[in-house]
Amino acid sequence: MRANSRVPTSAQTGVHQHLVILLERHRCSPFLKPYSDYNRIAFEQSFARREREATHAPLILDACCGVGESSIALARMFPDHYVIGVDQSEARLGRYDPANLPPNLDLVRADLVDYWRLMRDADIRLARHYLLYPNPWPKIGHLARRWHAHPVFPWIPRLGGVLECRSNWNIYVEEFSAALSLLTGRPAPFEAFEAPSPLTPFERKYRDSGQTLYRCVVELDHLEENPS
Repeated sequence: MRANSRVPTSAQTGVHQHLVILLERHRCSPFLKPYSDYNRIAFEQSFARREREATHAPLILDACCGVGESSIALARMFPDHYVIGVDQSEARLGRYDPANLPPNLDLVRADLVDYWRLMRDADIRLARHYLLYPNPWPKIGHLARRWHAHPVFPWIPRLGGVLECRSNWNIYVEEFSAALSLLTGRPAPFEAFEAPSPLTPFERKYRDSGQTLYRCVVELDHLEENPS
């Protein structure tokens, strides 16, 4: 039986007309939001655990990991990597007993707005970086709430590695692609794809509802420009 999930509806029919203006503002203006003590501690503790468990393993970040299903799947797909799944919801992350998680996985409760910047400050390089089915904020007036239009976005490509964003809303992935191209000066292709082995509960629900899924996958160099 098919699921009954719906594709986000919006009056927006293409890349938002203000996306370029917003990105240029973020790229040229410093993002001065202070780090919260909680996020700084969460960051320091998570990388202390990584040092104890897998000092030399390549690093995968599963951003906005939700209940952690995708993080567990990635840890099993890449057993020679160390996976950090980050979400700000304690309730979502608390569904699993840490003793039953793969040994190369750490689930961290933190706000990614700080966590991404703290990683950059520490000159951490990622092997792979996933942003799977983020909240699309489909209303035209909600552009600034989408990750690719947020002031933190210029920090993201500077973490390097293979960056992949997935969504069931084609405009979100098209905008993500356009934003990456603007910041990096290189192509960021996007495409429709199939998910025979869904990574997240949302991906499974969207696939089973017969929806088309979209992704943008880009291999990034470790960019050294100042993110301000």
